[in-house]
Amino acid sequence: MAIKTVGVLGCGLMGSGIAQVCAASGYRTIVREVNDTYIEKGLARIRTFLEDGVAKGKTAADARDRTLDNLSGATTFEALKDCDLIVEAIVENVDEKKQTYQALEKIMSERAIFVSNTSSLCITELAAATRRPDRFGGLHFFNPVPLMKLVEVVRALTTSDETYQTVFAFAKSLGKEPITAPDRPGFIVNRLLVPYLLDAIRAYENGLGTIDDIDAGMKLGCGHPMGPFTLLDFVGLDTTYYIANIMFDEFREPAYAPPPLLKRMVLAGRFGRKSGHGFYKY
Repeated sequence: MAIKTVGVLGCGLMGSGIAQVCAASGYRTIVREVNDTYIEKGLARIRTFLEDGVAKGKTAADARDRTLDNLSGATTFEALKDCDLIVEAIVENVDEKKQTYQALEKIMSERAIFVSNTSSLCITELAAATRRPDRFGGLHFFNPVPLMKLVEVVRALTTSDETYQTVFAFAKSLGKEPITAPDRPGFIVNRLLVPYLLDAIRAYENGLGTIDDIDAGMKLGCGHPMGPFTLLDFVGLDTTYYIANIMFDEFREPAYAPPPLLKRMVLAGRFGRKSGHGFYKY
């Protein structure tokens, strides 16, 4: 199936990044939000990113202009009715996602493909809530979307071969390096990353070292671009806590259980960079 027009549900940090790379890759891209304020904020984020790229010589002015020309915002589902592929990047809530799919299916063509950018929810469960479980899959981008090369392509039990191949090729067309991930909590990356981050918190709780020393140890000793606490603040402690709970509910393994300190920091509103305070202050 040829993909020409892409719809993106959600114009937050992830949704705006996904919309940007789709538009930059030549797709007519329509990003939908619940109100004009969120749309303007998301589109402004894209314009700022592109302008910074031009100023630094990383983006050509004509490439910036083409991206913006391919991009538009909307507050209705009807605006997406001609899309060939819909990327859902709304809040990580199963009921919200299911309601959104049901609203979309009233206007979308039977051929349209739905994909979710969820980082942890069951793709098969989401697919089962639609009338097109064979044309549904997972497409998990990483933040910041315009810079991160990886995309996890997730097959539900019901995803057809044609849909999988179309979505995989679409990810490649965005200049990404797609990998195939199983439909299990955390997929591949978070399945390996989250236990590492949780273990770093436990180690700190048990007096292994200071936050600075643990971060420096993993950066300088293992060559990681950032230490676990810097990464936790970047990802968001609330996001990590949410994913860890889903993984623990599924597997019931101690490695996936959120440490007490993480729970208390989330309850205190210390989410990391997004709130200005996590393991570090910003």
